[in-house]
Amino acid sequence: MNEVKKPKKPLLYYYFIVLLGIMLFNFLVMPAIVEGQITEKDYGYFIKMTEKGQIGQVEIQEQENQILFTSKDGSKIYKTGMVDDPDLVQRLYESGATFSGEIIKQTSPVVSILISWVLPIIIFIALGQYMSKKMFDKAGGNNALMFGKSNAKVYVKSSEGIKFSDVAGEDEAKENLSEIVDYLHNPDKYKEVGAAMPKGVLLVGPPGTGKTMLAKAVAGEANVPFFSMSGSEFVEMFVGMGASKVRDLFKQAKEKAPCIVFIDEIDAIGKKRDGQLGGNDEREQTLNQLLTEMDGFEGNTGVIILAATNRPESLDPALTRPGRFDRRVPVELPDLKGREDILKVHAKKIKTDKDIDYSKIARMASGASGAELANIVNEAALRAVRDKRSFATQEDFEESIEVVIAGYQKKNAILTDSEKRIVAFHEVGHALVAALQTHSAPVEKITIVPRTSGALGYTMQVEEGNHYLMSKEEIENKIATFTGGRAAEELTFGSVTTGAANDIEQATRLARAMITRYGMSDDFGMVAMETLNNQYLGGDTTLACSAETQARIDRQVVELVRKQYDKALGILKDNRDKLEELAGYLYEKETITGEEFMNILGEE
Repeated sequence: MNEVKKPKKPLLYYYFIVLLGIMLFNFLVMPAIVEGQITEKDYGYFIKMTEKGQIGQVEIQEQENQILFTSKDGSKIYKTGMVDDPDLVQRLYESGATFSGEIIKQTSPVVSILISWVLPIIIFIALGQYMSKKMFDKAGGNNALMFGKSNAKVYVKSSEGIKFSDVAGEDEAKENLSEIVDYLHNPDKYKEVGAAMPKGVLLVGPPGTGKTMLAKAVAGEANVPFFSMSGSEFVEMFVGMGASKVRDLFKQAKEKAPCIVFIDEIDAIGKKRDGQLGGNDEREQTLNQLLTEMDGFEGNTGVIILAATNRPESLDPALTRPGRFDRRVPVELPDLKGREDILKVHAKKIKTDKDIDYSKIARMASGASGAELANIVNEAALRAVRDKRSFATQEDFEESIEVVIAGYQKKNAILTDSEKRIVAFHEVGHALVAALQTHSAPVEKITIVPRTSGALGYTMQVEEGNHYLMSKEEIENKIATFTGGRAAEELTFGSVTTGAANDIEQATRLARAMITRYGMSDDFGMVAMETLNNQYLGGDTTLACSAETQARIDRQVVELVRKQYDKALGILKDNRDKLEELAGYLYEKETITGEEFMNILGEE
């Protein structure tokens, strides 16, 4: 859609500048004008004029240690410094000069006020009015003070706007939102039955899944104005300003109804009110005003409110109850088919080879969001440019996935021979344990090329299809795979290194989740010892048990990881020859495919 940016309304700051300008005029300009009337001469010049009788008036200013004198006709004013001259007064009398107490005539008080204050005020106000008119004409509207005015971006009707066809991988969300579009097109058929459209629709999901794009697509399909504003833009320093912005936003929306109002990151103003003293009064007033607008005495006919958040658990219950946000639309990470569709949509924007296997790329990019998939496509195009090609190939796409996952290759990172051998055995240990277990994803690639993420190498496993559930055996095998690298190091070199730090962290996390959240412990059974918070933002956890129970959990986690480590060590001992052969091959090649790995593993 074409964005029409609402012009910024300037504050009439020039009225504050008026006083400063007047003070500068009186204290700097006026003295300079007066000073400009006087010509400074030396004392000798003054004596010569006295002797020739060319002085009209004289004023001796002892405090300033100076003498002011005029020409005979009084048209010019001079000044000179005083010196010790006892006969000065006598000579002045003889020259015919007259003594005066005030050579520079002071204007009358009325004229002084007019010149010093009234005239500058008139000049500055006229200048301010001129500036205001110019800004008014430029902005095309009334530019009064903008405190409390909404600065929402307005996307007007446009045939080139975002449509549902531009949003892939979220079929369920689009199906939910298509009813909103139909209502905006044909409201009469709903009113005939007595059905009312939801006043608010809450889009919930992880970052990068396309919540904002879906909201724009709804407006694009319905061909109605679309007001977009972030929740943080309502928050102001002064109490009441955010509420005023909410009122102004809905006032504009009602004037352009039917329309869509989209509030991104609504949790910035919609957090639960805890009632504690010293809370954020401004945020709570903004929230109260939003609640009033959504469920006030007058209906918001034709105004549909869409909001997006990745922290739904933090929203105030008064905001999410039926009658306000009636419908919650989950916008989750795309599945295999969704990832493939998203890749195809973004691939249309670049030049690609005809033989791109988007299904394979989608499998390799398991767990990627729509934004990450768009980044993968862009990285593939950038790699093609770096290699001086006019289109992106399958290799570009596969390498771009590795860039997103592990970063760019570190071309200057040179491992010593001993380190390179350790990394080779470490990665082959992972791959061997994964390949020789059941319920394990196939190995796609093994590399010992260092990456900018800090990884000295990695083993990529790719699931064949969608995988929504994991059995206890699968999780245990996954833990064993994580420990396979450390087991290979110990088996081959008799010592261990720091290279397994990330493996240990992931293995421990999985083992703890089995016991505390998945109910896979014989001791605790189906009892949750841990709660998951912010599931869309990394999913940090909080233990909800006694200290004694926590100690038991820790012991079970250690025992579970040790058991799987022993299993991995046993697998590698039984296949020691293959471990040596594969590690030697990887040491020479640095990167091998899953097919090469399986061919060597299958050889007798």
